Amino acid sequence: MITIEEFKNKITKKSRLIGLDLGSKRIGIAICDEYQSIATPFKTIQKDNFNKFLDELKLMIKENSIKGIIVGNPINMDGSLGPSAQSVKDVCINILNNINIPLCLWDERLSTIGAFNLSSQLDIKVTKRVKNIDQNAAAFILQGAIDYLKD
Repeated sequence: MITIEEFKNKITKKSRLIGLDLGSKRIGIAICDEYQSIATPFKTIQKDNFNKFLDELKLMIKENSIKGIIVGNPINMDGSLGPSAQSVKDVCINILNNINIPLCLWDERLSTIGAFNLSSQLDIKVTKRVKNIDQNAAAFILQGAIDYLKD
């Protein structure tokens, strides 16, 4: 895995990126436009089979000309790394063993809360907010990263 700074140096200005929110049961996915202006929730997939997920990820990367992957890093509020962070790191290593594009971790603290609150401001029904929370969290993570990359 590389740092966000190394990631910035490896991608071109005109690169579509994919954002992943790796939950214990579901994986939220978001994609940004080629100018890295806006992250859009894309889909949520069940986390039941890693090879199936990997095949879906490879297909999304190919179909959408994705040049980099941003993965939410579940750092504890106090800044420490817990079991979830280790699990995400392990999944990222497996992704990197199979997909050859830059991947970096992005601090995802408050992403789920932020995504839920943002959707409430947009007056979206609670049932739809909960249903789409994973892909909205992925969009929140990806948006934070692309905003940082622009600076």
